[in-house]
Amino acid sequence: MDRLACVSLPALPLQLLLQRHPEWAAQPVAVVSEDRPHGLIRWVNAAARKAGVRSGLCYAAGCSLAADLRASVVPSAEINEAVEAIMERLRHFTPEIEPSAEEPGVFWLNGTGLTRLYPSYEAWARLIAADLSHEGFRATVVVGFTRFGTYAVARAKDREETVIYESSADERAAARQVRLECLELDPDLRDTLVKLGVTTVGALLALPAGGLLTRFGPAAYRLHRMASGELWMPLQPQKPQEPIRQRLVLDDPETDAMRLLFRLKGLLHPLLKTLAVRGEALVELTLRLQLDGGEWREECVCPAAPTLDPVQILDLIRLRLDAGTHATHANAWVPRAGSRLAGVIEMELTAAGVQTLSEQRRLIVERPRRDLEAANRALARIRATFGDEAVGRVRLADAHLPEASFRWEPLEQGLGVRSQGSGVKLNTQHSTLKTEKRSLVRRIFTRPVPLRLPPDSTLHGPYIVSGGWWGRETHRDYYFAETRRGELLWVYHDQDRRYWFLHGTVE
Repeated sequence: MDRLACVSLPALPLQLLLQRHPEWAAQPVAVVSEDRPHGLIRWVNAAARKAGVRSGLCYAAGCSLAADLRASVVPSAEINEAVEAIMERLRHFTPEIEPSAEEPGVFWLNGTGLTRLYPSYEAWARLIAADLSHEGFRATVVVGFTRFGTYAVARAKDREETVIYESSADERAAARQVRLECLELDPDLRDTLVKLGVTTVGALLALPAGGLLTRFGPAAYRLHRMASGELWMPLQPQKPQEPIRQRLVLDDPETDAMRLLFRLKGLLHPLLKTLAVRGEALVELTLRLQLDGGEWREECVCPAAPTLDPVQILDLIRLRLDAGTHATHANAWVPRAGSRLAGVIEMELTAAGVQTLSEQRRLIVERPRRDLEAANRALARIRATFGDEAVGRVRLADAHLPEASFRWEPLEQGLGVRSQGSGVKLNTQHSTLKTEKRSLVRRIFTRPVPLRLPPDSTLHGPYIVSGGWWGRETHRDYYFAETRRGELLWVYHDQDRRYWFLHGTVE
């Protein structure tokens, strides 16, 4: 008889959030759909459940139940990346794995025939749980016979545990005892069934399927069919995609960047052709060069948007080769001619792609005044020349002082980029807001500069900023100072220091 295992990482987005903020472990924590008071709570930890916080409540309601509730959004891209990483770990134990499309953190594994590799199914399950625990994840592994039975029992376990069923009757009996609140159900459906006294899977199976469909809709009807075994689906494992890679061994060491670029051009076209056959476009290209001394140098180039344009990709590679060729430090990954470093004897290209959508082309395309695609191509060229850290953006921060209200962080995807599935898509829609007056731009200094204010300056203000009673109390009177030369300065008078400071300029 076929054996099936369910690996459940309970509340995977919550586990990712706690890995990001380990200091929250002892406090009520929730994952919300959006960082707003009306954002819905999706997952909660045990401390939050003890305080009465449940999934389906809004964040404001959760804060009213637990004043010290900590909450944040876990992006879908981060969840998908974690699911892919976990699948790679699980492939060490079985080649056939199906991730749940509805609930992140649930996987079904084919265990048939693995007793030839492992002493028992219990040993196999313990190795899976130990491997995930080593990576910082809590997981429950249930080995049984059916998809729903293993899933229901795995969801009912609150701690890391391995459960092995030797017969389908034992699995079916355990699944009937599982409480409905342990399953991933719609909160309204769950609460309604609980009010009617239907609290377990067995109680749900005692109801007629047709009546459930009429009174509670298709979700309850589908759950009944899955629990009864009427709705049976075979395992649909995801096949791992082989990396798209091209490799070339040179006869003689090569030190000229242009000749290397010509060789790389011959490797790039087969890569792009393979991506096109898969229905994908290139998002990242990894270039590895082996020097004559045996050392490997590696760099990545990323286009502004997923593309199959070889001219654009070769241009980025050329910029990176030129940057390495003209580098003066010892770690230049492309050696200069005549340097003490050996030439390149082997090169390898590895492409990473994403699925692309075929959009209808119109005869007349409305172009925005700000071409974000051109800007992103320029930023990609800058990254290729100076490195990924050369391009950044400002992110607002929660602070009462102006100089602490923002921080710089790397711009990973580009201007106007919004996530779409596993890839990204540029948002080139320009704003419809029109104004006849030009907006003033205030450039804030990271550190205020002491200033002797000219006596003939015209002051506009004050705009008072005070606070910081939890640290050092601050009181500042901000003014816009207009000098005789026409400069517009943003200054403040520090009441404690009794001195003027220049905090920025206005353009």
